[in-house]
Amino acid sequence: MSCGSVLSFLKSLSRRKPLEPDGEQSDFKRCLTTLDLVALGVGSTLGAGVYVLSGEVARTVAGPSIIISFFIAAVASVFAGLCYAEFGTSSVARAWSGTFDDLIGNVIANYLRANAAMNLPGLAPYPDFFAAALIMLLAGILAFGVKESAIVNKIFTAVNILVLLFVIISGFIKGDIGNWQLTEEDIINASIPVNGSAINITDLGNYGAGGFFPFGFDGTLAGAATCFYAFVGFDCIATTGEEVRNPQKSIPVGIVASLLICFLAYFGVSAALTLMMPYYQLSVQSPLPAAFTHVGWEPAKYVVAVGSLCALSTSLLGSMFPMPRVLFAMARDGLLFKPLSNISSRQSPVIATLASGVVAAIMALVFDLKALVDMMSIGTLFAYTLVAICILILRYQTDSDEMNEKQKWNLLRPPSSPTLTSSKVVSYLTIFTIVLAVVLSIILTKGINLVKEWWMILIITLALLFLLTIVIIIWRQPQSSVKAAFMVPLLPVLPILSTFVNVYLMVQLGGDTWIRYAVWMAIGLLIYFAYGVWHSVQKKREQTPHNVQVETVNAHLEKANKDGSYPPLPQTKL
Repeated sequence: MSCGSVLSFLKSLSRRKPLEPDGEQSDFKRCLTTLDLVALGVGSTLGAGVYVLSGEVARTVAGPSIIISFFIAAVASVFAGLCYAEFGTSSVARAWSGTFDDLIGNVIANYLRANAAMNLPGLAPYPDFFAAALIMLLAGILAFGVKESAIVNKIFTAVNILVLLFVIISGFIKGDIGNWQLTEEDIINASIPVNGSAINITDLGNYGAGGFFPFGFDGTLAGAATCFYAFVGFDCIATTGEEVRNPQKSIPVGIVASLLICFLAYFGVSAALTLMMPYYQLSVQSPLPAAFTHVGWEPAKYVVAVGSLCALSTSLLGSMFPMPRVLFAMARDGLLFKPLSNISSRQSPVIATLASGVVAAIMALVFDLKALVDMMSIGTLFAYTLVAICILILRYQTDSDEMNEKQKWNLLRPPSSPTLTSSKVVSYLTIFTIVLAVVLSIILTKGINLVKEWWMILIITLALLFLLTIVIIIWRQPQSSVKAAFMVPLLPVLPILSTFVNVYLMVQLGGDTWIRYAVWMAIGLLIYFAYGVWHSVQKKREQTPHNVQVETVNAHLEKANKDGSYPPLPQTKL
């Protein structure tokens, strides 16, 4: 390979797609409203966590202070949500299958465990055909059309919200404020029925010292790290930009509103739960049915079961919604195989939807629930981190019409407008920020026992000083004059905080998850270097003279607004 070919290949790796590329038009039907986006965000976020996670965290980590844990987690999620707002799946199926199987006495699990056991490390005990079939069913609904999918999602989300309102109101009616004021003596003298007999709670391990913070504020923070995953899912809203009637307004409003609704739901349910029943007696597997049984309302568990299945259905639908859009966009850019960019007569990415459904169904079929949840967590956190980093870099980029170096860059007196030097400085400092976030996260996770040592305190202090210096230097740099309908406030503090929170949570995940993620990334890189980098549409744009005027998506929509009508966009029929 010649030196010129190598340089051309290396240059292609840094190729960037314009915000409004020539010749690209949207083939999607713009039919989604702000309400549709809020329902999509709430449905995909407010899933199994509200019915299961609250009991586990309250009992083992945070106690009644779980409501503060959810507040901290919500604030951290807002950081990522605001970054997504400026830019304009399998695990849920396993959980749905398990919940439904519990209601019918574990008939499915017992049969498959006896007749189709898979005794292989890293895989599920048995293939979950029910979960795989459920994924393909919802993939068919999504392929049929986005408007129909939105209607189904709104119905299930409404039922879920009504059930949660019932839980919250019941909890405050039947609750006892004394459950937030327990003393250590109350816990020592308490007993829990286990297998029909009562044993002293002191034999079951450490359940804290009572009160509102039974495990201290450290337990509350640890609970917040776990509760953060309960807010995963709102990012699906960011993939609807080409199907929303007014994306500049609806996407930011949809993300923030869905996060607010989810926080209120988690806050209310966890408060009701810990008021109805002492935190140390909560069931880890099914806290809400156990709590209603404790207060004498046992039939209410069937209402909870209906809400749980509806929540899992909308969460599954929401988790499957963004992937086809991502595959479609990448295929349209030439980074993935072209058939994935085909649109049906109903303006839906049908092949991308079915392809992503098949992959998700296979994963749900063979992998266990914990492996799927961990893979979802690390992938989502990595995406959140990339979004926060991109916001930092793009907001300090040189404007295309102001690319000059007449203003020399100076650390103490930065130029009034972005230059190539100032944007490079921000890019390098962003990379250094990621390194510091990784170092601090590893120290706080793996070396917490060494924090009392003077040299460890010195390392942490120096790292924090470096981080503060980076924030100040980036803050002093001029920002791009390009404006959007919504822009992240408190730059650069908010994206850097989001990056640190995401990296810290990623470090918490186990080695097996990192190995699986590395394999998945390797497959993606193989596809990119073997196909995407050579078939990139942007590569062809750069090699072709631009003599023809092409109407962009924004110009098309502006023209439609002026005329008072929406002329049809060209379609690729399947």
